[in-house]
Amino acid sequence: MSLLAKCPAANVTPLVSAPKLAEILGVAEIHIKDERKRMGLGSFKALGAAYVIACDAQKGLAKGRTYITASAGNHGLSVAAGAQAFGAKAIIFLSQTVPATFATRLTNLGAEVIRLGADYEASMKAAADMADQGGGILLSDSSWHGYVERPYRLMEGYGAMMGEIFDQMSDAPTHVFLQAGVGGLAGAAAACIRAHWSDSPRITVVEPDAAPALKASIEAAAPVVAPGPVSCMGRLDCKEPSLIALKGLARDADVFATITEQEAMQGAGMLVAHSLPSTPSGAAGLSAALCRCDPTMDRGSKVLLILSEEAQS
Repeated sequence: MSLLAKCPAANVTPLVSAPKLAEILGVAEIHIKDERKRMGLGSFKALGAAYVIACDAQKGLAKGRTYITASAGNHGLSVAAGAQAFGAKAIIFLSQTVPATFATRLTNLGAEVIRLGADYEASMKAAADMADQGGGILLSDSSWHGYVERPYRLMEGYGAMMGEIFDQMSDAPTHVFLQAGVGGLAGAAAACIRAHWSDSPRITVVEPDAAPALKASIEAAAPVVAPGPVSCMGRLDCKEPSLIALKGLARDADVFATITEQEAMQGAGMLVAHSLPSTPSGAAGLSAALCRCDPTMDRGSKVLLILSEEAQS
């Protein structure tokens, strides 16, 4: 993407081969796209909201604007960084479950942080209400009826990561595991995979069993709210799906799976043991592979995972 190429921090992130993990899983290969250092913001989310703001800036629309959102952490960092880069203001609503370290990082990027709501959905409603009252432009990483344009552009930004993967892999994987909160990353990645590799890789979408919004919606054949307890997979702990992501994944994904808190911690621990520290959210794809959420994996399988975020300090 031309806009991404102009960013001084826009280095390509590595694709890591993990033969020891492949041996443990009993598969031929594991490749891990390591997003922990993406643009200095610590996750793939850097490619999303900041890209939307960059598109606005290219049209002369960003400077002086106020962008409002809710975040479970990483999306807010992208909004804040994009606003700071292009002379805009960011207001980020955080629920009570978001770690204080994220709030500090947001304020360090110049964002105004408002703590409101017991969960992500409550903080998202507060952000949307402020935008509706004229407080600024809503920039959510989710989508719903009547709100699709900006989330769609945001997901286009995630496509840059997949473009890098296509350049880095000589052969298509047989299995891809994609962690999902509202579904933006999974939806964008799956659409790119189908466009580039067609039907050959099997795609598994992975959610916390405390927040199976996509899986439950697929089973109901309609968007549903899937309430549950707070999950240790904080960035995936979203109880309502993105409408755009849901529609795309209904077409592109093969398996919708959930993992338990214990399974998520096991995957995160295994990444630490192999010098790839992340969070339970970042390790969710590996956790699902360990649990054989797609039982078609065998000794000949070539697995692609996304290490979506850095470990929390």
